[in-house]
Amino acid sequence: MKKTSLLALLLLSYIAVFAQGNGVEMADELRSSGKIYVVVTIIVIIFVGLALYLFSIDRRLKKIEKEK
Repeated sequence: MKKTSLLALLLLSYIAVFAQGNGVEMADELRSSGKIYVVVTIIVIIFVGLALYLFSIDRRLKKIEKEK
């Protein structure tokens, strides 16, 4: 069973690596025009906003837990 699952995992990883050989045309186009930095900046802003929101919720929950 262990050998079979290892073989399946290796085959799936080989297929995933083999499928990535073509390249992504959209990413190449965004890089060449310089718009990739806009996309990355927006993604970073979204993640920072989510992190700040989660930290604020955590602080509120800690405050509520201390009151009880």
